[in-house]
Amino acid sequence: MHVQPRHWHWEEAFDKFGFGDGDGEVFTAAVAAELESLGFACTLHEFSLHNTIIRSISIDGDELIQQDSVEAGYDNPRDYLPVTIVSALDAAFPSR
Repeated sequence: MHVQPRHWHWEEAFDKFGFGDGDGEVFTAAVAAELESLGFACTLHEFSLHNTIIRSISIDGDELIQQDSVEAGYDNPRDYLPVTIVSALDAAFPSR
């Protein structure tokens, strides 16, 4: 039996229902590790039986996800993350 590799996008690390709603292999930690290798600090949040998401990204104490205007787990990270982060994640995780 041949198992088809799972295709995923880095945006799923910010989506409550990403990575098959957390039922399959979850790559949130890989996305967070990439951000941390670039000097960012990340905080993860578990949605009980759903996907674990990146809830906070900061650098030098400055929060980059505006908590009061972003609905974590639901909003598209391309709409609220700085362009530099989106570009870095696009480069590190091209469409899989």
